[in-house]
Amino acid sequence: MKRTFAILLVSALACAALAAQEPPQAVLARMEKALASMDAFQADFEQSSYSQAVTKPLFQKGRLTFRKPDQMRWEYAAPEKNIYVFKDGLLLSYFPEDNQLWRQRIPKEKYETEILALLAGRGSLAQKYTVEDNPFPGGGAGAAQLKLTPKEESEYEYLLLELDRAGALIRRVIFFAWGGNKQEFAFSRFKTGIKPSDDMFQIKVPKDCEIIDDAGTIKR
Repeated sequence: MKRTFAILLVSALACAALAAQEPPQAVLARMEKALASMDAFQADFEQSSYSQAVTKPLFQKGRLTFRKPDQMRWEYAAPEKNIYVFKDGLLLSYFPEDNQLWRQRIPKEKYETEILALLAGRGSLAQKYTVEDNPFPGGGAGAAQLKLTPKEESEYEYLLLELDRAGALIRRVIFFAWGGNKQEFAFSRFKTGIKPSDDMFQIKVPKDCEIIDDAGTIKR
């Protein structure tokens, strides 16, 4: 029995060592493959925004629902309950405290952002970025940590990406802007194999809600 346990332990350690030696490009490719295989998923998120203009960072959290090809619902629970829905190039931003719904048409080149490309697992990230191993604070056991530096001019200086090495799912992504600002997303409690309804990517508002869109203000 002890001999069997020892063999299993050595085998597990050997597998872990091989995984740790996996090239960063291969780790990134596995993440893209895993996400590409999902039609939809949900995950809890914590968002931290750091700005050079203010001393105190902004912390938010909520639940993300994503459905291919590019539909997202970011439902913030704290510190304020706001909802952002992106669908078919239209961004809806609902602020219950202000009783306002903002509607913005986003050009394709604007909404095909890094976070959307990451979540969709569209691939080709290794073509857009120089990928390298880059340990950074906070990584848990079984994590792969990468640095992605844009090969062409970008609004971001670089990205730090933390993945679950076993499942290749995103744990954290940190965007570093050139001006010194940064934004971090931490994901947990992934739920896959779901089929979100169309209602998930709509926002129902009160009849007296003020609707503000690209053409002006509409009340109903």
